[in-house]
Amino acid sequence: MRHNKKHGMKLGTDASHTKAMKRSLTCALLANDRIKTLEPRAKAIRPDVDHVITWAKKGDLHSRRLAIKTVGDKEVVREVFEKAQQGLWKDRQGGYTRIMKLGKRKGDNSDVVIIELVNEAVKPKATADTVKPVAEPEPVAAEDSKDDAAEAAKDDEPAEDSVEDDTPAEETPTE
Repeated sequence: MRHNKKHGMKLGTDASHTKAMKRSLTCALLANDRIKTLEPRAKAIRPDVDHVITWAKKGDLHSRRLAIKTVGDKEVVREVFEKAQQGLWKDRQGGYTRIMKLGKRKGDNSDVVIIELVNEAVKPKATADTVKPVAEPEPVAAEDSKDDAAEAAKDDEPAEDSVEDDTPAEETPTE
């Protein structure tokens, strides 16, 4: 039975340590824009960071208090809200973080990643209006194509006085 079980990742520790670790990693990521951590930890803090940035885009007092509760540092929350007011994530609807894999850690073979905030503008997707139509090839008369093919075959024939090939021929081993 699943009595007293909360949803989410446990990350190998008890609930209070997991909560403190997620709060610390979220605060560090929002303060520094990029941190190096383990892959399960990065995946665990991604929703928290997305929530904080979404609250910052709203910008009201209730959202600010929710962000302070999640992050735990008023100065970091103030900086995130200022970035959001300047329009840093204005065109982006979620997906504020990027996880890049670095490889395995030497001691215990754990997956190490860099999680960073995405600050680039969203690239607009191609629509039907912006896609250039492909030009259709012009039909070629049958007689012209035969003449062109014959001329191309004559041009492709190697001249006898051309440069000799310096590479030796491959020898096949005999048994």
